[in-house]
Amino acid sequence: AFILHSLDPLPMHGPELGVQADDIDAPEIEQEPKQEVLENKDVVVQRVHIDGLGRTKEDLLTYEIAEVFRAKNLIDVMRRSHEARQKLLRLGIFRKVEVVIDTSRGTDALPNGLDVTFEVTELRRMTGSYNTMVGNNEGSMVLGLKLPNVFGRAEKLTFQFSYGTKETSYGLSFFKPQPGHFERNISVNVYKVTGQFPWSSLRETDRGVSAELSFPVWKTSQTLKWEGVWRELGCLARTASFAVREESGHSLKSSLSHAMVIDTRNSSILPRRGGLLKIHQELAGYTGGDASFLKEDFEIQLNKSLFWDSVLSASLWGGLLLPIGEKPTSIADRFYLGGPTSIRGFSMYSMGPQSEGDYLGGEAYWAGGLHLYTPLPFRPGRGGFGDLFRTHFFLNAGNLCNLNYGEGPNAHLKKLAECIRWSYGLGIVLRLGNIARLELNYCIPMGVQSGDRICDGVQFGAGIRFL
Repeated sequence: AFILHSLDPLPMHGPELGVQADDIDAPEIEQEPKQEVLENKDVVVQRVHIDGLGRTKEDLLTYEIAEVFRAKNLIDVMRRSHEARQKLLRLGIFRKVEVVIDTSRGTDALPNGLDVTFEVTELRRMTGSYNTMVGNNEGSMVLGLKLPNVFGRAEKLTFQFSYGTKETSYGLSFFKPQPGHFERNISVNVYKVTGQFPWSSLRETDRGVSAELSFPVWKTSQTLKWEGVWRELGCLARTASFAVREESGHSLKSSLSHAMVIDTRNSSILPRRGGLLKIHQELAGYTGGDASFLKEDFEIQLNKSLFWDSVLSASLWGGLLLPIGEKPTSIADRFYLGGPTSIRGFSMYSMGPQSEGDYLGGEAYWAGGLHLYTPLPFRPGRGGFGDLFRTHFFLNAGNLCNLNYGEGPNAHLKKLAECIRWSYGLGIVLRLGNIARLELNYCIPMGVQSGDRICDGVQFGAGIRFL
């Protein structure tokens, strides 16, 4: 019998999931002619067994292992069995999956017949987790309780509590994939989030419920979402400006949104090649609530490997918030710009419209970035810890403003092109696995406007999304 020994459960990388030759423990064949015989000899997969099932329904797994029956030779059986093993691990309901390939036995066994057995170990009914999470220049402690495979078809019920430097939240979510199409799934969430935004002297508490439908279309990932949230805005300090106090109080937002993502990057944190296109639209007010607006934003990123292990990266962000009706937009819905994760050299979200030192956000923005990533000088720690570090040279630019929607698109573009903030500098980037990254930069801000807060010199940033 040939055994494909299992590895630890594979990390989920979405489009990056694929067959890695190094993951397959192929049987040792001593002579090359014998290997040719194995590759060319026709075989028939007569039976596929799954041993170790407890609460998992067999009909769910039928879709994941169906391709094994289409194998034509032994090497093909091994390849398809490994792909099926990865699909089983991706479901998130098994701790371990091993594959055993053996010749068929029994009265109906064919001379070239094979039996494939998947030996699985299910996850416990309840699992807990404790970890730390890095957001955009903030950290948090996360406690989680998960009930995997609740009803036997890869459903998941999760409770999560997060306590952070600027945000505290807890929520309950239910996730269910479509059998045979894991990328098509629905999720329902109930949550409460309390955040502090010192740049606006604002405290916001959201209590909400949302429902999402995710599905692939061609090379894109699509998400449709409905969200209903009761928002409570208050002042973070007694010195809050009148404009912030005026926005304080309760509001109800009910919105429909759509997101489309095309991601061909080899890594989301520090990519060396590939691109990203993300488009998001949100329409509020037509399904209830007292917030009415149309919000559009996008993100584009391109990465190209150059000589001497260097990488050139270009990014462009943009967004527009259009109020519907006579009511102005809320401070909680506007865009914010500036800081170590967007336009470096400026303080966190501290540019654009403001009142008495409190930043109120803008209804339109754009931001662009150009980066050159190179290895550390003299390559210390090459092939090991040193490869987690990169030096980078950057140029950032952007603008954030409010618009008078009666003036027309040409006036809008002119306003966004006036008084552009920009900065340049260099620094060191540390990649923390495929989770987050840290930056320590020396920044020189330029194009500073009245009221902007700058961070001239050394600036530290941590997060998962950088311009």
